Amino acid sequence: MESVSEMPAGDGPGEDSSDMDLSHRFSRRELNLLYEEVLYTILHRQGKPEPAYVADADELYEYVQKAFSMEPEEHHVMLQRVRELEKPIFCLKVTVKQAKGILGKDVSGFSDPYCLLGIESKRQEPSGDSSSHPENKKPLKAVVKNLIPEDQTHRTQVINQTLTPVWNETFMLEFDDEANSSFHLDMWDLDMEESVRHKLGELTDLHGLKRMFKDARKDKGQDDFLGNVVLRLQDLHCRNDHWYNLEPRTETHPNRGQCHLQFLITHKKRATSLSKTQPSYTVHRHLLQQMVLYEILQHQAGSTSWDGELSKHASTILYLHAAQKDLSDFHQVMAQWLAYSKLYQSLEFNCSCLLHQITSIEYQWIQERLQPEQKAELAESFQSLLAYGISLLRKYRSVFPPSSPTSTHRLQSLLRVLVQMCKMKAFQELCTLTPNLQQMVMEALKSGTTEWFYMQKQHLKPMVKTMEENGKALVRLLVEVNGDLERCHKTWNKFFTNTVKVDLFSIAYLELQELVSCHVKEELSEIDSSMSQLTAESLFQLYISLQELYRMKSFLFKRDAPLALTDFHQWFKEAIPKWLQKTYMIALERTQRAIQVDQLIPLGELNKHSTSTVDLSTCYAQIVKTWQQLDWPDPEEAFMIMVKFVEDMCKIALTYCKLIKTRAEELSSKQRDEGAAANRLCIVVNNVEQLRLLILKLPAQLDWGRLEQRMERIIEPEQIQHTLHNQLQGTITCLDHEIRDVVQNLAKKLDAGISRHIQNLAASSDSKDPEDSIIPLMKFLESELQYMNQHLVQENFNCLLELLWNHSLNELTAAANQQQNSSRYYKKLRFALQNLELCFHAEGCGLPTDALHTPAFMDLEEGLKLRSTTSRKLIQSYFSERIREQLEISSEKYGAVTIKALYRPSEQKLRVEVLNAVNLIPLDSNGSSDPFVQLTLEPRHEFPEVVARETQCWKNELHPLFDEAFEFLVPPEKCQQNGACLLLTVFDYDKGTRS
Repeated sequence: MESVSEMPAGDGPGEDSSDMDLSHRFSRRELNLLYEEVLYTILHRQGKPEPAYVADADELYEYVQKAFSMEPEEHHVMLQRVRELEKPIFCLKVTVKQAKGILGKDVSGFSDPYCLLGIESKRQEPSGDSSSHPENKKPLKAVVKNLIPEDQTHRTQVINQTLTPVWNETFMLEFDDEANSSFHLDMWDLDMEESVRHKLGELTDLHGLKRMFKDARKDKGQDDFLGNVVLRLQDLHCRNDHWYNLEPRTETHPNRGQCHLQFLITHKKRATSLSKTQPSYTVHRHLLQQMVLYEILQHQAGSTSWDGELSKHASTILYLHAAQKDLSDFHQVMAQWLAYSKLYQSLEFNCSCLLHQITSIEYQWIQERLQPEQKAELAESFQSLLAYGISLLRKYRSVFPPSSPTSTHRLQSLLRVLVQMCKMKAFQELCTLTPNLQQMVMEALKSGTTEWFYMQKQHLKPMVKTMEENGKALVRLLVEVNGDLERCHKTWNKFFTNTVKVDLFSIAYLELQELVSCHVKEELSEIDSSMSQLTAESLFQLYISLQELYRMKSFLFKRDAPLALTDFHQWFKEAIPKWLQKTYMIALERTQRAIQVDQLIPLGELNKHSTSTVDLSTCYAQIVKTWQQLDWPDPEEAFMIMVKFVEDMCKIALTYCKLIKTRAEELSSKQRDEGAAANRLCIVVNNVEQLRLLILKLPAQLDWGRLEQRMERIIEPEQIQHTLHNQLQGTITCLDHEIRDVVQNLAKKLDAGISRHIQNLAASSDSKDPEDSIIPLMKFLESELQYMNQHLVQENFNCLLELLWNHSLNELTAAANQQQNSSRYYKKLRFALQNLELCFHAEGCGLPTDALHTPAFMDLEEGLKLRSTTSRKLIQSYFSERIREQLEISSEKYGAVTIKALYRPSEQKLRVEVLNAVNLIPLDSNGSSDPFVQLTLEPRHEFPEVVARETQCWKNELHPLFDEAFEFLVPPEKCQQNGACLLLTVFDYDKGTRS
């Protein structure tokens, strides 16, 4: 039916339905004609109301006013006009289906049944007559022959020799007054004249013989009564389909079987304009269309989704109209299909309700015959819905967005409807030239993907075309593409695969990766090697997005040919140096900022390092993440990138050590308290130790094992060892040296406090109790050592204890060498020595006994013991004897030097680390020495170009901790000569000579 804008004014109601457009909007004139039809339907309703439908006519009138947008005045005018129209002819359409369990009246035990039926009409009896009440009425015994005129009586065919006859005959019975009319059906056994010989041949039992004698007594040609059904029309619903009991005329045989009857109360000669000019099927379809439109709009106004179910009022009106117009189930389903399928193309609702119509049309297609115009109309609806559905699938991204909770269900419903429709026999017979559905869907998805990509590209196009803006636009485009493919894979693909057997993801991926490849290469061709840092940064994000896109190829079902994105990493080779430099600069700047704000305070009880190590750890993690993000496909180039990353991380580590020590000095310069300065150095030690642990984890975090496997046939293992492992090991060595250096500085900070307390102890009055004199020193040591023990790892704490212990011995020795003759003075020093021993041993938690009882300790203890009990002369004699014994000591007791040596053939270098020396001979008058070590390669004539090297000199030390490394450039063949050796010589430094 034409819409308001398309239908010419003045067109009459006599138009052919084929000229009327099925738009979802009707003109005002068309609505008036439909409204007349629906009012006529309600007004002339017949039959007992069904429980499932609305019985009140006023409710139906109220509903149709809203559905047709009628004002109350218009409604009353039209209703009055409809009441003035001629009433229809009421008809009862009766279908006599079959019977079962009827009586056998013939000698054979069967009957030859047929039915007589008609409608008895009589005037209503006065209301005062109690016999008219249904409960007081007796069963009607009269038969159709006696009640209904012969011209109004209908007869079925005779079914011979059966007790379960099947007729399936339909009769149209007219009536005027439903309240005073009754339906009558009599069932009879046809009596035919037969010879006695024939009847005797059919005898089967004694009952048959009795029936033969009874038959002989009755008149010839008289049919036997089998039962009847009497129903008042006002007790019938508009549609009825039941088994009814056959009632007897007498009580002789009360159980006479059942008869299956179908009833439909219909109209003839309806006086409405549409009934006179339009086919019933067309009028019903338009009426349905208007009500469905109203129902959909009502749900949309309430922000709810319509599921295809009509309201009770609409269902009642359509039910009555279909019954009154005597529409078959098939035509009703066709009307529903045409209305719903057309409205679906203009209004949003779930199309799953179309599946019922598809199933019904398919079921009844063979049983019904359609007129050519109806076939054309049905074919056009199939083609129209198919084209519209394909257009929706082409735009599935916007039509069925995952953000909507009902989208996936609506998409699945549409796919199911299209598949089921194309499988229908009706569709295949009427739409023979339609392409394969699967092929149509694939082409729609491909073209829709291309349209979506170009739309996104246009939408994200930068306003100002610069290299930086173009790079950002490409990144935004790739973000959209990757997000779309992810949604394809996780959300939409399963519906297309399961329903239409179409792999949506593969179609979208192959199309998008081709489009992306062409577009990105075109844009990158305009970027030269002199790109800015901002451009390089945007290209890195673009590379990551392309990498994500390329990795999605693993979701492809099957792919043999190479992709357009294969080797896409080659497009970014010129940007790699800037990426690496940017990564390094960001990490370095963040490290510097972290140190500037670091107060060198522990993070907490469980963390012994400060805040800067957390930031440093984050910097390293970011570099590791950058390496993982790059995942550079080319092994050789990936190896070079790894070398640069390791080199940068080692640089950052060494820079951190330098800056954190400077930061500690900066904070300590503002305070004079040795303890506070020492505490900061303690945190510095822990920070460097934490950094050392971070460096040691890098091979695992950077997955060197996988890289070495990829480089197995490209680079020799020695080169990997030299460029990666040695570089990392060198950094670890430097960090170890930094830790020891800071520990020594930490010891020096505490040495000042120890020296001050020992000097105060030595200068204290001899009359003062030794215990009172030693208390300040012990409090100082206990406080500092307790803090250090809590905040230093055991190895570094033990090293600190050794340095402090040696310094304490030196200070006590210096105090003992002062010109004091008081035995009480030396007892005081000896008491201090004993307390220091207990303090540094710390009940086994500090230095072990053998580390405390060094020769210097033994000499000092013996000397203090002797001085506290003997005269000065004896003391001098004692020390003179000790010096003489030391001078005469054999070479076996000259002590030992600990070194580490490693020769690297690839570099032709000999690396020697001088770690420490123990039990050296005291050559100075104070009982100590100032040792240093000289390193030479012998014999000298074989190594004339190698210069001798020396360690630093340690003052007043018999157990120096050198910890210094030296490298000698020596060819391999020189090292293999007989007699070639490394000579270590320990000297005592003297201002005038060397001993």
